[in-house]
Amino acid sequence: MTARRSVAAAAGWSGMSNIVLRLGGVVVGIILARILTPEEFGIYAVALAAQAVLLTLVDLGLSAEIVRSEDPEPKIPTIATLGLVLGAAITTCAILWAAPLAELLGSADAAPAIAVLAVTVVLGGAGVVPYALLMRRFQQRELFAISAVDFVVSTAVTLVLIGLGWGVVSLAVGRVSAQAVSLVLQFVAAKVRPRFGLDLALLRPIVAFGAPVALANLVAWLLLGADKVVISTVVGVTALGFYTLAFNVSNWPMSALSQMVRSISLPLFSSAGKNHADDMLARVTGIAWAGAFPAGVVLAVLSEQVIGVVYGEKWLPAAPALAALGAFGAIRVLFDVATGFLYSRGRSGLVFWIQCAWAVALISALIPATHLYGIVGAGLSQIGVAVLVVLPAFAVMLRMARVRVRSVLREMAWPTVAAIAAGGVAAGVSHLVDGAVIELLSGGASAVAVYLALMWRWGRTRVRGLRAPQTQPAGERDAARELGRVG
Repeated sequence: MTARRSVAAAAGWSGMSNIVLRLGGVVVGIILARILTPEEFGIYAVALAAQAVLLTLVDLGLSAEIVRSEDPEPKIPTIATLGLVLGAAITTCAILWAAPLAELLGSADAAPAIAVLAVTVVLGGAGVVPYALLMRRFQQRELFAISAVDFVVSTAVTLVLIGLGWGVVSLAVGRVSAQAVSLVLQFVAAKVRPRFGLDLALLRPIVAFGAPVALANLVAWLLLGADKVVISTVVGVTALGFYTLAFNVSNWPMSALSQMVRSISLPLFSSAGKNHADDMLARVTGIAWAGAFPAGVVLAVLSEQVIGVVYGEKWLPAAPALAALGAFGAIRVLFDVATGFLYSRGRSGLVFWIQCAWAVALISALIPATHLYGIVGAGLSQIGVAVLVVLPAFAVMLRMARVRVRSVLREMAWPTVAAIAAGGVAAGVSHLVDGAVIELLSGGASAVAVYLALMWRWGRTRVRGLRAPQTQPAGERDAARELGRVG
């Protein structure tokens, strides 16, 4: 199998995986929203925020090091040891300090869930090697199967325990159970056994690459977790429950697309020759934006109808926040593509500095905006900082990596125009009819029709470009054959 076919197959499996699992997650989320209160949603959001920061500490860029390395085999024992030791240490500390951490994050009631979720950290550290190997080999079909099992186990355990009256802790136990099963399946699918060791000669370059990645991930937690901490402490966990629901809804289309981009971008850009890297970045960015931005626009325009129809009137206070977060979710996909490209070129330090600027600007905006406008202010802070600070920063860093940014912008231009037009039509049509369900269906259908009509020629041209053969230099052909062999 050629490298092109490996990437295409990986993208297909990754996309299908995320669409199927996202649809399943939406259904389960709707069920949970009908059972749990906004306050309980907020409590679990605090626990997830704590888990996220713990997972960033254990990552240390270890999986990225395996994916991007020309010969990862000698590094595997050292990376496996680092992952397991770090995971065990962080899990122990988190369990012991769960109560103080919960109070620091604004909800003492989240302590039990934090202690349970801490177990996922050591499981994640133990699974660094098999997961990275599956990613490196473009084995998205196997990852899809593992994710499906993970979803079934998590959902079944959670719903059973909720039925038994375990409350918020049910979600945490479900997550730990699913991750334990997934860890075993990852080793089976990757056809590797745990191997441990410590090569001091390899340790330094691994840490040199991984430290900026870990720091960038930690700062990334500030970006995705700071809003929840600020909301919890400023306006309370009930408001955080509404905000969390809005954030989750905004991730319906974005998570599927963003996860697909993450799963293929680093190995794809790593295997590309320097002569083709710019064109590949522009093409991937254009296609990702063409899928993400229209979804964000429609969610923003029809936010009230989406929340009211899907979750019920008790969740309508989440609608204004969704209007802002929908567009933010679309822009995040661009950041994922750019980050994957910079990592593939060994520029992890550049990503770290972008994340730092992002975190400083976001926290500076979040606190006053949330005090003044509540969860709506938090959502507007996200989109404002993303457009005014982060996008320009990524553009500068890509130019430093000798990328022709104009070619990327040209690929994004027409999808942007088409999405705005589709959103305008959706808004107009929804105001011509009455009833939330009819407004949602008519507005959404009209937006899809207009967008597809405007994008037909653009999309057909890009698909032909992906299918057309390209001339590769000898070194890149060898890399392609090798990727095809292991894929």
